[in-house]
Amino acid sequence: MTDIELVCEIDEQWSYVQNKQQQRWLWYAWSPQFKRVFAYVLGDRTDDTCKQLLRLLKPFTFSIHCTDDWGAYSRLLPWDKHLVGKYYTQRIERQNLNFRTHIKRLTRRTICFSKSIELHDKVIGEYIRRHSFQQV
Repeated sequence: MTDIELVCEIDEQWSYVQNKQQQRWLWYAWSPQFKRVFAYVLGDRTDDTCKQLLRLLKPFTFSIHCTDDWGAYSRLLPWDKHLVGKYYTQRIERQNLNFRTHIKRLTRRTICFSKSIELHDKVIGEYIRRHSFQQV
C-alpha cells in the first residue's frame, strides 16, 4: 500500500468586528486533494495565531506546505517542506473567494459585519464545520 502524499495550503483571510480597526483573521489549512479544510484558527495576524494553527495540524503528515510570502510561515514551517509563491496558492485563494461569497462577514465592502468577536467566530466556525467537517 502506498502512502498518499498530502499537500497542505495555508492562508489567512482578513475580516473585522464592529469596525475596521478591530481586525480578525481566519487562518486555515486546506487540502487541494480532498478540497476540505483540515484546521482553522481565528485570531490576529501574529506568529502566535499561526502557531495555534500548526499545533492543530500536528496529527497530519503533510509532504509539503504551500503558502504566500507572509513572514510567519517562513519562520515557523520547516524550510525543506515549504513552497512559497502565488503559483502554489491559487486553489486556496479560490477557497478564500468561496468563503467571501458564502459568508458576507468576510466580504471587504459590505454592510454585513459582526458586532461581537464571539458571534463572528461562531458564524465562521459553524460554516467551516458544516462544509469541511460534515458536522451539522
